Amino acid sequence: MRLRKHPRASVTAALSAALLLGAGGGAAAVAAYDSGGSSVRQVTVASSAQPAAGGRTKSIGEIYAQTSKAIVEITVSSSGQPSPFGGDSPSSQAQGSGFVRDEDGHIITNQHVVDGAQSVSVRFSDGSTYDATVVGSDPSTDVAVIKVDAPASALHPLTLGDSGDVGVGDGVVAIGSPFGLEQTVTTGIVSALHRQITSPNNFAIDDAIQTDAAINHGNSGGPLLDLNGRVIGVNSQIESESGGNDGVGFAVPSTTVAKIAAQLIQSGKVEHAYLGVATRDTVDGDGASIAEVRTGSPAASAGLRNGDVVTEIDGHAVADADALRRLIDAKSPGDSVELTIVRGGTERAVEVELAARPAA
Repeated sequence: MRLRKHPRASVTAALSAALLLGAGGGAAAVAAYDSGGSSVRQVTVASSAQPAAGGRTKSIGEIYAQTSKAIVEITVSSSGQPSPFGGDSPSSQAQGSGFVRDEDGHIITNQHVVDGAQSVSVRFSDGSTYDATVVGSDPSTDVAVIKVDAPASALHPLTLGDSGDVGVGDGVVAIGSPFGLEQTVTTGIVSALHRQITSPNNFAIDDAIQTDAAINHGNSGGPLLDLNGRVIGVNSQIESESGGNDGVGFAVPSTTVAKIAAQLIQSGKVEHAYLGVATRDTVDGDGASIAEVRTGSPAASAGLRNGDVVTEIDGHAVADADALRRLIDAKSPGDSVELTIVRGGTERAVEVELAARPAA
């Protein structure tokens, strides 16, 4: 899919705002949906890649032979939109990548690949092409599921690995259709873990995998594979001042992809819990300070104010803005939570009923 440039998120406050408020962050260079997203921290862990049968990982050629039949090129046609000068603007086409999830014909890709699609077609490695329907998409995680009515002989599902087992320095392989060049293989390592990137609707995506494997326009939605051919992420963004690959790419982690794809396949939609505040870390590092309360949000209805410091949710300590965002994201719309806040030096409890996160 062609990249759309957007500013980078500022480190903690804007990223917390992105998930809790929906006012994701701004910043510099260039980045997009194959691009963008700022780094918050680098976490270095020992490599935990599991060897293949026989006690070794596979060669790049072996991984390609094992997985390439499951990786597809996606072409999306969008209808023309009303033009301010009269009539409609021309319709457009864009390309991305994806991979087969199951033998029912479900294919995983990025939400931004199929956003606004009027029609979707899928091309397999043998050149066969099938029309596809969008089962569901989630802009908050940039994950989408489409489906093709293809014979079983064409469907070769990939295995989703556990991104929680991935270590910095592990070898990775990306396969996709950069610039429409289908079945392109690039390789590199995991450069960092636990990055936060900005989703298409300006919320934060946690635990993104950073890689130096070349990712370019059209790689969106394709798999990031470990050296056993398991999917550990879905390639989504790059950060680049030139608009091309600079060796800083990001993949949505497979743990997120698995959870979201399962919900999309089951119901066609995903709902995320929503509090409706922008937060920043406190000066003393104890709690999350509310910088903005969104009008009409659950936080506003509960009487939360700018300057309140949230120190606990349902008895769980809130160390910083990231912790607050993660605790809210672990809840469901409609859940009632008790926030412990400090206002003007006085501690108090506030009951809040969480809502469903707005689309933007």
